[in-house]
Amino acid sequence: MHTATKVAVLALALVAAGAATGQAQNNATMNVTATVFRPITVAADRQLVFGNVFPGQGAQGMALASPSAGHFSIAGEPSASVSMSWVVSPLSQGANTLPLSLSGTYNTIDNPAGSSLGAFASSTAATLSGGALGQLFVYVIGTVTPAANQVPGNYTGTVQLTVIYQ
Repeated sequence: MHTATKVAVLALALVAAGAATGQAQNNATMNVTATVFRPITVAADRQLVFGNVFPGQGAQGMALASPSAGHFSIAGEPSASVSMSWVVSPLSQGANTLPLSLSGTYNTIDNPAGSSLGAFASSTAATLSGGALGQLFVYVIGTVTPAANQVPGNYTGTVQLTVIYQ
C-alpha cells in the first residue's frame, strides 16, 4: 500500500472515530422543582366536657352545637389533602372506667354541620380549605354510659388528633 493511501485510510478512520465519539456524547438536562408546604398546626381549642352524669341513667351526651362539644382547629397548606387519625384513651379514675363513645363532624368553615367523622378507630381523609389559609375544623361529641353501680368520682381521658399531609 502506498504511503499516500495509508495516510488517506488513516485520516478516514480518524474522521469516522470522531463522528462516533460525537454521537456518544449527547446529553439532556431536566429541571428539578420542589414545593415546600407550610407546617400543619392542630389546636384543641375547646375541651370535650360531659359535666355531671348519673349512674343508671343510660347514655348521656351533648349536641354538636353544644358549648360542651370538643373542638379542634387545623391550619396548613391551602387545598392540601390530609389524613386525620385518633388516639382515644378511656375515661378512667384509677382502675375504674366509664364507657365512652365518640362521634363528630369536620368542615372547612367553623360550623358543627359537616361531614361525619365515622369511626374514631380509622383514619379520615379531608381537604383543607382554599384561599389564603388552609383550614379545617373538627367538632367532637360523645356519650358516656355510667353503670348503675358506677364508682363516683372525676373520670378523665384524652382525645388526640394527628393530621398529616397525603
